[in-house]
Amino acid sequence: MPDLEEDMFLYFLIIRIAALFGHKKARLLVRGQAQTIPAVQSQRPNLSSPIWFHAASVGEFEQARPLIERLRETDSDSPIIVTFFSPSGYEARKGYDLADGVYYLPFATRRNARKWLDAVQPKMAVFVKYEFWPAYLRELAKRHIPTYSICSIFRKDQYFFRWWGKRQLKLLSGMTHIFVQDEASLRLLADHGVTNCSVAGDTRFDRMNGERMRDEADPQLEPIRRFIAGAEHVIVAGSTWPEDERLLKQYMASCEERTRLILVPHEIDVNHLHWIFNLFEGRTMRFSVDTVYSPEPIIVPMPAVMVVDTMGLLSKIYRFGDVAYIGGGFGVGIHNTIEAASWGMPVIFGPNYDHFREAKGLIAAGGARSVKNYRELETAMNHALSDHQAIGAKAAEYVRSELGATEKIYNEIFKS
Repeated sequence: MPDLEEDMFLYFLIIRIAALFGHKKARLLVRGQAQTIPAVQSQRPNLSSPIWFHAASVGEFEQARPLIERLRETDSDSPIIVTFFSPSGYEARKGYDLADGVYYLPFATRRNARKWLDAVQPKMAVFVKYEFWPAYLRELAKRHIPTYSICSIFRKDQYFFRWWGKRQLKLLSGMTHIFVQDEASLRLLADHGVTNCSVAGDTRFDRMNGERMRDEADPQLEPIRRFIAGAEHVIVAGSTWPEDERLLKQYMASCEERTRLILVPHEIDVNHLHWIFNLFEGRTMRFSVDTVYSPEPIIVPMPAVMVVDTMGLLSKIYRFGDVAYIGGGFGVGIHNTIEAASWGMPVIFGPNYDHFREAKGLIAAGGARSVKNYRELETAMNHALSDHQAIGAKAAEYVRSELGATEKIYNEIFKS
């Protein structure tokens, strides 16, 4: 029978080997997780019985964030710590000001789980979405520490529901409570004897609704305002990969005189940025270099594409678009569609969205379309641009229908 913890040990070993051979993210991960426990121990006087939130990366953190912010509204004294597995998550949010500490999660071995919990001594643990590390769940249960999962979503093909996943399924039953996103997940768990769960929804809808209500007068976004001035249409392409960018380049070739594209790549390393600049044959502006924060107008003629090479701005930039294109759908899966939909925009993405409940919901509501090739992209984009207000209203209405998860989870965990 396969042993998941043994498989994880091999996985962590592969990461260490990759780090030795210079893989950048693997090196960051190995170095970061090795420094975690000493860092916690040095902060120990200020971290008495903290509430521990764990997210895999940036996307999952955005699901924890509304709950952390809601907690801070009523409890300013309890220490909060946040851990990440992904280097991109840690690097993007290591300065998060509502947390008393942000760390890499030590590799999930039994020894590390014991050392981590000895050092942290949390009064509760909150895991986000797919994060179910057996070594940590087992040690938390042994110590009778309340343990929750929020925004979880389950599918029949997950290892829990395979013949060899019964040991891991028992770990779910040992958690204090599991807040799932939908009824399908609830039924699947119930069919396998896991009853400590309820439907709460996805906190990202609350997060983006709050972001949308914030003041638009952000001086950092002034270059965007100047870039789109006078444009007939504006497309915001978020978290894009090369396959997405090739399609967008082809589309822009037919309409760049009247349309502006704000391109926010998923990766902003030097190699990817240079690839984008070459792809668009120089008809680009670079957000951090080609623009300056001053009231002076940008020299015309305006390039058709602005490449945003600064992290953390995408959710704010969507407000300037007529249509959103979400990247990742020609790879392992699409990125966050809720950020765009909350601004009342039609949403377009590639074919790999089966594991994303919100994408299916947007399509069903008439606020989004999936495309498999350039011909479909051209048709979808033309239709969305020509009727963006009506289609965008459907996207926004879907977001409104999904609000409330944060309050449900908060009331159950912190007010019960």
